[in-house]
Amino acid sequence: MMDRRKLLGAATLGAAGTALTACGQTDRAESGPSAPAVTQRRRRFNMVTTWPKNLPGLGKAAERVAEQVGALSGGKMEVKVFAAGELVPPFQSFDAVADGTADMYHGAEYYWKAKSEGFPFFTAVPMGMTAQEIMGWIDFGGGQELWDELSGQYGVKAFQAANTGHQMGGWFRKEINSLDDLNGLKMRIPGQGGDVLRALGGSAVALSGGEIYQALQTGQIDATEWVGPWNDFYLGFHREAAYYYGPGFHEPGASLAVGMNRGVWDSLTETEQAIIRQACRSVNHLSVGEFTYQNARHLDILVNEHGTQLRSFPDDVVARMSEASADVRASAGNSGGLEKRIYDSFEAALKSMRGWARVSDGAYYTARELGSR
Repeated sequence: MMDRRKLLGAATLGAAGTALTACGQTDRAESGPSAPAVTQRRRRFNMVTTWPKNLPGLGKAAERVAEQVGALSGGKMEVKVFAAGELVPPFQSFDAVADGTADMYHGAEYYWKAKSEGFPFFTAVPMGMTAQEIMGWIDFGGGQELWDELSGQYGVKAFQAANTGHQMGGWFRKEINSLDDLNGLKMRIPGQGGDVLRALGGSAVALSGGEIYQALQTGQIDATEWVGPWNDFYLGFHREAAYYYGPGFHEPGASLAVGMNRGVWDSLTETEQAIIRQACRSVNHLSVGEFTYQNARHLDILVNEHGTQLRSFPDDVVARMSEASADVRASAGNSGGLEKRIYDSFEAALKSMRGWARVSDGAYYTARELGSR
C-alpha cells in the first residue's frame, strides 16, 4: 500500500492528460483483515500513436492496450488513444511522452533512430530477428534491461506491445531484376532498412503511414514498404504499384512498443504497473497470431482479386542486402557505450537462436512445401 507522502507526490507530477481522482482513498476487500489494501483512486492517461486513425492491426493494437488496461483495472485506469496527428505529429510521439505532453505512446522504436542507434534493435533490424526471436531476446536474453537503460536516458519506460511478424519487402512501380534497378530508387523505408537501401544505391525517405499513399501516387517515391498484405491493402498501395516484393529483409519480426513517461510510471503502485505490463504483454502475443492469419487472407485478396504481381527479389539482390545488413547493424554499435552493448547482446542472441531456427522452423517449412507438391 502506497504511503501518504508517495501518493501525494504522485498526484503532483503534472504530466498533461493524467488525472488523479479519489486520491489516497483505500478500502479492503471483504474477505478478511489479511486481504491486501486496494486503491480506489482513478487514473486517466493520454496515449499518442504513430498510426493513422482506425488502421487495422497497428492502430487496433494501441486500442487493445487501452481496453486491456481498463478491463484489468476494473475501470479504475483509463487510456484515451489519439491517432497520429490528433494530439501531436506521429514522429513527435516520443518527445511528447518524454516531456510530459502525453503520458504514453504506441509506435515503432526505430522511429527514434536519430536519438540513438540503439533504438532500432527494439523494433527490427535488417536480416535480424523474427517475432519469436525478438520476444526471446527481450524477455529472456537481457534485452529489456538494455531497453530500460536506453529509454531511461530520455525519461521513458517502454515495453513490447505488438508484433507484425515477418513483413514484405515492399511495393514497386517497376520490376527489380538486378542491383542496377535499385540505383537512384526513391523508397519509403525507415530505420536501418533505409541505411541498407542507401548502401545499395537507393534513396530512403522517412514518411509516416498517413503520408505514404499520396507520395506514391504523385511520384514523390518510386516504392514503399509498410507492413504486410493486411495493413498494406487498407492503405491502398496496390492501386499505385503493381509489384509486391519479398522477402522483407529489413523487418523480419517488427516489435511495436508502448512507452510511458517515467515520472508517470514511477507514480503508479506495483499493482497498477503490473496492469500496464500485462496489458502490453497480452496485446503483444495476440497480435502475432492476428497478423499471421490476416496477412494470409489479404495476400489472397490482393493477388486473386486485385491482380497484384507477387515477386521475389533476385538472388544477387538478396545476397547484397544480407552483406549490407550485417555492415549496417555493426555500424550502429560502433559508437561504443550503451549502443555497443545493445549490439553485442543482440548479435549474440541472434547467433544462438539461428542455430535452432535452422533445424526447427526453417527445416520444417522446407519439408512442408515438399509434401504439398
